[in-house]
Amino acid sequence: MRDAPGGRAADVPRFVRLESWVEHPPAEMARRAADFRREVARRRTVREFSSRPVPRGIIEECIRAAGTAPNGANHQPWHFVVVSDPEVKARIRVAAEEEERAFYGGGAPQEWLDALAALGTDEHKPFLETAPYLIAIFAQRYHLASGGHRVKNYYVQESVGIATGILITGLHRAGLATLTHTPSPMGFLNEILGRPANERPFLILVAGYPAEDARVPRITKKPLDEIATFL
Repeated sequence: MRDAPGGRAADVPRFVRLESWVEHPPAEMARRAADFRREVARRRTVREFSSRPVPRGIIEECIRAAGTAPNGANHQPWHFVVVSDPEVKARIRVAAEEEERAFYGGGAPQEWLDALAALGTDEHKPFLETAPYLIAIFAQRYHLASGGHRVKNYYVQESVGIATGILITGLHRAGLATLTHTPSPMGFLNEILGRPANERPFLILVAGYPAEDARVPRITKKPLDEIATFL
């Protein structure tokens, strides 16, 4: 039998009774759905952070929540590296800004740069040092079983993307601001953070309190009839 994460035998299905499901009356479901929509609608991507400390336990709880995400074959192909050390954050900023200078200095198509212009982004990323936490999220292409052989992970991008969405939502619900940062390429994260070859950087999630004078772009979201079709 092959090994799966958690020491479980992958070829032997084991099932337990579903006891965590909680059903609500339709009116309560509608209220909860509307409350959730209003809560997440307040979330904004922030690029100006305060250096105010955040208790580590809050980050831990949100990562635990992210770890419950649905994923291919329950291989849980993700790893979260939480960085609060100022020296490590400084190294990440130096490396990220080097890639960003290449991006904004001619590496990106003009059409892409034009799309970003409305958001006011550039190669300067002070938030990588200012914010109390950087969460480097890695996607694992495969994992090593107890015998040392490689076991392929499935739907890795989809799985890690879902986990990241839960993490962002959890941090927002806890009262923190976030920013998804994706310098390209991000291989420097493996070197700086000592991550193995089977892990590919997915993104850097910046987390903390927004600066008191933080400003965000004036944007709108597409209405329901533009993002959904009901048949």
